[in-house]
Amino acid sequence: MSDINLLLRKLPKIDRVMDDLPPDLIIDIPVSLVKRSIQELIASKRKAILAGELKSLPGNSADWQQLFIDAIHCKNSLNYKRVINGTGVVIHTNLGRSLLGRDSIDAIQRAGSCYTNLEFDLVSGKRGSRYSLVEDIICDLTGAESAIVVNNNAAAVLLALNTLSLNAESIVSRGQLVEIGGSFRIPDVMASSGALMVEVGATNRTHLFDYKNAITEKTALLLKVHTSNFRVIGFTSEVSVAELVSLGREESIPVMEDLGSGSLIDLSPWGLPKEPTVQEIVKDGADIVTFSGDKLLGGPQAGIIVGRKQYIDKIKRNPMNRALRIDKFTLAALETVLRNYYDQDKALANVPTLSMLTADAIAIKKKGQSILRRLGGAVNNKTFIQLQATVSRVGGGAMPEHGLDSWALVLQEDAGKTSFLENRFRALDIPLIGRIEDEKMQFDLRTIQEDDMSIIVDILKTLKSELAA
Repeated sequence: MSDINLLLRKLPKIDRVMDDLPPDLIIDIPVSLVKRSIQELIASKRKAILAGELKSLPGNSADWQQLFIDAIHCKNSLNYKRVINGTGVVIHTNLGRSLLGRDSIDAIQRAGSCYTNLEFDLVSGKRGSRYSLVEDIICDLTGAESAIVVNNNAAAVLLALNTLSLNAESIVSRGQLVEIGGSFRIPDVMASSGALMVEVGATNRTHLFDYKNAITEKTALLLKVHTSNFRVIGFTSEVSVAELVSLGREESIPVMEDLGSGSLIDLSPWGLPKEPTVQEIVKDGADIVTFSGDKLLGGPQAGIIVGRKQYIDKIKRNPMNRALRIDKFTLAALETVLRNYYDQDKALANVPTLSMLTADAIAIKKKGQSILRRLGGAVNNKTFIQLQATVSRVGGGAMPEHGLDSWALVLQEDAGKTSFLENRFRALDIPLIGRIEDEKMQFDLRTIQEDDMSIIVDILKTLKSELAA
């Protein structure tokens, strides 16, 4: 009999495994899920044996039982998990982008556990609009005449273009035909909206006359896209919003700007690059401005459209709007985040994204020193883990060239173990996600939250003990 056949014969029977499992270890787990977990584990072993990838099996029933229990609990755990962000990327798209503050979490809980006035006007006693709950606040903060919120900025751009430029021409600079993430590109969004894209200028230089020469009787919109996720440097030129607005007024054509990672606060006093704020673009006269709620704004995923009332009203009446509208949880969180912006100091303190972006490197270093003390002191740990200067990133497609001075915990392990450690940290009940630099695992403390500190200490204590054994 071949080795493969011998291994296949050693695979346990499903019913026998079910009978031998300790009841107390799988209590409250549905029987169907338990059986499926066992079937999948055995099937994966069989597949590996047949492929010649598995040359041996667990040697005793206790080892088999532990494999099955681990598989069952993994199957029964939530797929959507909390993770610890040690990458130093503040607005990390893969890890959920912006964090929400306590007031936003409380608002979401109320929205889910209580009936609310989502679409009920408490003054008139009649049906209301969900957008009215945040529209006045957005207008107060941005200086716009009107506003509407949809489920993300790509949807905001799609809806605005479909409303204002369906089967008509929208003029846009070639240098602004960006890819906004996940392979979604401005030309594709424009095509899906029904707008007819007219490219003008060159990749690095576009002038006002390029727009003016492209205007025809079919032109419905002048579009500007802020290139927040990349930079073209050197011999460059682009048309300002104010210049484009002047041309638009002259030709009776509305001007729209997609700001992408829209910000309501100028963060340059804290050492970050100067990015145009929504208020500045509105003041410059743009008729429509779109931006994200979950990037530099620091709120939930949302696409916010602000501008002149005559155009926002048209967007609100678009039937597509219903398919793109926000739900009650997004609305609840967004209102609390926006209200913080009435007071800049309050926003910097209460909006986690802003707090992390403006955090002082000295304060970040102190977090690392606290962890080292709890591990037994910096001197005793220097051969295991060290505190080193590093550079964080903004993330979220914003300020791509800018780094933030920070500090990181760096594991002093052989390069050969780095990949193993990375896999191990990702497999934890609360995964710890870091980054590898100079072939060493590091955890940037800028994005480590206070609630993460004790968890990291426990993880590192366990690892240190195992390495010392």
